[in-house]
Amino acid sequence: MRGPWASSALSLRLRLRGARARTNTSPMSSTAARVVHPAAAAPPPPRPRRLAPARCAAGSATDTATAGPTRVTTVSNRGDSLAICRVLNGMWQTSGGWGRIDRDAAVDAMLAHADAGLSTFDMADHYGPAEDLYGMFINRIRRERPPEFLEEVKGLTKWVPPPVKMTRSYVEDNINRSRKRMDVTALDMLQFHWWEYSNPGYLDALKHITDLKEEGKIKTVALTNFDTDRLQIILENGIPVVSNQVQHSIVDMRPQQRMAELCQLTGVRLITYGTVMGGLLSEKFLDTNVSIPFAGPPLNTPSLQKYKRMVDAWGGWSLFQTLLQTLKKVSLKHGVTISTVAVKYILNQTSVAGSMVGVRLGLSEHIKDTNAIFSLELDEEDMNIITEVSKRGRNLIDIIGDCGDEYRA
Repeated sequence: MRGPWASSALSLRLRLRGARARTNTSPMSSTAARVVHPAAAAPPPPRPRRLAPARCAAGSATDTATAGPTRVTTVSNRGDSLAICRVLNGMWQTSGGWGRIDRDAAVDAMLAHADAGLSTFDMADHYGPAEDLYGMFINRIRRERPPEFLEEVKGLTKWVPPPVKMTRSYVEDNINRSRKRMDVTALDMLQFHWWEYSNPGYLDALKHITDLKEEGKIKTVALTNFDTDRLQIILENGIPVVSNQVQHSIVDMRPQQRMAELCQLTGVRLITYGTVMGGLLSEKFLDTNVSIPFAGPPLNTPSLQKYKRMVDAWGGWSLFQTLLQTLKKVSLKHGVTISTVAVKYILNQTSVAGSMVGVRLGLSEHIKDTNAIFSLELDEEDMNIITEVSKRGRNLIDIIGDCGDEYRA
């Protein structure tokens, strides 16, 4: 089945292949930014037969620097849609490495975030007790808040399986486990990750996930850390993907290259993480030198260590200080924090539906600063001076590869 979308997609494919060819001329020399998984990047599998395209709505949030205080946007594909808060509460910090989690205090903190309008929570099957905490939290909401409040709360989870054979029973058992832990009939969003593209089982898994969605066990199907080529393959196979969660910050602008072009064509939206780089994009690290032992704030969490490697790959600590100084200038102009500016800058980027802000539940909270993101308006001058510093660094697509490639090579 062909039509305007198909011819546009063919044209896009030629442009994307050209971009990939140009990217492959640059050696992927930085090992510092490679993390998590040792699998070597594999060439794309054979293209599937073109199927009818997924018709996706672009959502309600504005994607320009003039965006107003829109708090909620809708990610959608065909008949599936989900309204989410544009700033999501990221729960990676519950997985260990950030301090002991007191479950009651954590649930109290989740309730405080929801009461403040920060009502979308992002977690994963492997984030320690994150899904269990959400189950406790959602039951507090059911008991202590009116039904209409419950409708505003969303729980987005991820499934990150090993690259084994994706049978229907295996997929369903894992989805049912998350449903039970989160104490919900249907997962609001299931974001799927796949480690090895050389194993095409991700298509089998996604087809089973789509079947489970049709059976009412999942409301929306999404991806996390998929690259542009695989996203296109998945869409061509008729999988109704509403979003792709990717690393995206002022330092890591890879999603605004090949990925954003495909998202613009298909309507798939981006949900971003690493947007404040584990806290590196904050006043805490302004005018510091972390290369001298005990001279600066310690890089004592998994996220700080991870994103420091990204800084090194992008341009190093000296250039990062220039970026922080620029962000500080903008933050003083608007009476907000550096982190608030950093998140709003990414929310203003093409196809970005929402950005993650990590929450250390029961340990610390930044609800006021986070809510300031919605009322902050970055003008053209603000956007331009931040962009200018961002572009001084290396293009990480040349160093690391496309979105998610840091997990596969």
